[in-house]
Amino acid sequence: MTQARLKFSLAEYEARLRKTREAMEAKGVDLLIVSDPSNMAWLTGYDGWSFYVHQAVIVPPSGEPIWFGRGQDANGAKLTAYLKHENIIGYPDHYVQSTERHPMDYLSGILSDRGFGALRIGVEMDNYWFSAAAFASLQKHLPNARFVDATALVNWQRAVKSETEIKYMRNAARIVEAMHQRIFDKIEVGMRKCDLVAEIYDAGTRGVDGIGGDYPAIVPLLPSGVEASAPHLTWDDRPMKRGEGTFFEVAGCYNRYHVPLSRTVFLGKPTQAFLDAEKATLEGMEAGLAVARPGNTCEDIANAFFAVLKKYGIVKDNRTGYPIGLSYPPDWGERTMSLRPGDKTELKPGMTFHFMTGLWLEDMGFETTESILITESGVECFASVPRKLMVKD
Repeated sequence: MTQARLKFSLAEYEARLRKTREAMEAKGVDLLIVSDPSNMAWLTGYDGWSFYVHQAVIVPPSGEPIWFGRGQDANGAKLTAYLKHENIIGYPDHYVQSTERHPMDYLSGILSDRGFGALRIGVEMDNYWFSAAAFASLQKHLPNARFVDATALVNWQRAVKSETEIKYMRNAARIVEAMHQRIFDKIEVGMRKCDLVAEIYDAGTRGVDGIGGDYPAIVPLLPSGVEASAPHLTWDDRPMKRGEGTFFEVAGCYNRYHVPLSRTVFLGKPTQAFLDAEKATLEGMEAGLAVARPGNTCEDIANAFFAVLKKYGIVKDNRTGYPIGLSYPPDWGERTMSLRPGDKTELKPGMTFHFMTGLWLEDMGFETTESILITESGVECFASVPRKLMVKD
């Protein structure tokens, strides 16, 4: 039997499954179909670039989970998931992107054959990887089942990180430190932006101190000048210009665990607008970090930060952070809590967030952010990169 290469102990996977089943019971779910690849990996260890086709981990009422995916990916499950091989089920390739049949037709048959066809089944309705066609297929072929929206049910169980998860994130932090050092070392007027991105990928993949990097869930984001007024533009082959600021939103990634970090670099003498944005952001960040401790809430961090911005006449009309950890494209967030007014989720030791204090103003953008860990007594910033506007002439 092929021996899987596990990133966590079997005891940790068992604890995760136990937590998930407790949440299922509380929500009235007998069987759970998990399509989010982050949740699939968290529950079983499965790790592969196969989320572009339909796949799932099924959590039945008892026993091991079941991995379900494209037949050619089944060996990947055997190599990365802790599951017995009889619980790794691949569907034939003529189900892939077919107009005549759907992979969930096949899964419905499996669930019926195993006596699960009349259960209360949870599905991740609002999820990048679970389509309307998938749901329609399950409804058609499991007419006796009752379907329950279980979006983010597993995500919430991931909120408090284990010691091993935090270790992986600290490794990712060392990588993102090296990425930002490479950016500052290499950036110069006239350098093609695509060449700078190549340096970022090189630093992120090579890693540091024997720690190799994994691929991040989001590509490097590095708009310059007025384009930095938009948060999610990528890059082109134009040269870097003197007199422009560029924010760099990148993440170190280790074993799929992410530590995002943003810094802004100005080529030449910074304008007063950048200096003002720096002052407000750094003061606001200190205020937010001061209340980032157990017993407080997500909105406490946001309210402290926004109060400082208001003092400086700045309005940030979007949330200022989100939980991070294990993830796959297209998003390194965990899609549960938000650091924003109204989110009264209690902060607990082991929670991890990207404190996203980015400002996207009318004709510029400024990002200086931190990825943070809520500790027993307060907060820890994962990475150690100078928290300031980086200036290079």
